[in-house]
Amino acid sequence: MSSQLNAQEIEARTYSNAPIGINFLSAGVVQAKSGNYQLTSEVMSLTHILDVAGQSGKITLVLPYGRLNKSSTIGGSSLNASAEGLSDPVIKASVNLYGAPALTLDQFKDYQQDVIIGVSVAASAPWGKYNDEQIINVGANRWFVQPGIGISKAIGPWRFELAGAGIFYTSNSDFMGGNTLSQNPVYTRQGHAIYYFENTAWISVDATYFTGGQSYLNGNPISGSQENWRYGSTFSYPVNKHNSIRLSASTGAYSRTNNSYDLYGISWQYRFGGGL
Repeated sequence: MSSQLNAQEIEARTYSNAPIGINFLSAGVVQAKSGNYQLTSEVMSLTHILDVAGQSGKITLVLPYGRLNKSSTIGGSSLNASAEGLSDPVIKASVNLYGAPALTLDQFKDYQQDVIIGVSVAASAPWGKYNDEQIINVGANRWFVQPGIGISKAIGPWRFELAGAGIFYTSNSDFMGGNTLSQNPVYTRQGHAIYYFENTAWISVDATYFTGGQSYLNGNPISGSQENWRYGSTFSYPVNKHNSIRLSASTGAYSRTNNSYDLYGISWQYRFGGGL
């Protein structure tokens, strides 16, 4: 299920501008439910805004700790399986190629966005807790790499974003006693409409579509190609110049393979550095 979350992630403001030198430290809780599965993750992340050849960029490290539970009923008896531990960490990097110059905090006060075009890449390392003798795990025991491209357009207090990405997986060669589990790439497209309030609070309406991801066990197909639509919303409210609170929720609108899930999250964010 953790791999499914990565494929269906909806993240607004990936391609936006911010003053160089600023850091964002966040901590939060995310819960996802899909049928008889429930994943609860405590997530910490650190983002740094930097100058990349005169354009703004950012790098983010995400450290999740997860608890995954599955419940089922067989012959009238309830059966439960669970796993808990460090999930696979993720590192993300993005650079804006056009429309988002690298600016100091003082310079940024006069910045007005028009069109931003950027590229990104994310990667997950198989360092999470994994047991090859059970199906339920919080670690996937494989790498993934996710390159992407996006565009953001400002119209008054609105920002409209479109982005696309591909997620490419290595094989898990230690699945259930030495079997090999592999997966085709997943291709995603997402869109966001973001409204900024005068106090810098913002709210977004988000949607994503993804396809692909057929799975194989020892080279034999065990699932069909996925095709899913999801939609959701995110709200960020600044408590003061250093702290803000973010709420998010999303759900599946359509799933060809019946693997949609409901997701709810809350996080706190602390901004520091860069002259704040």
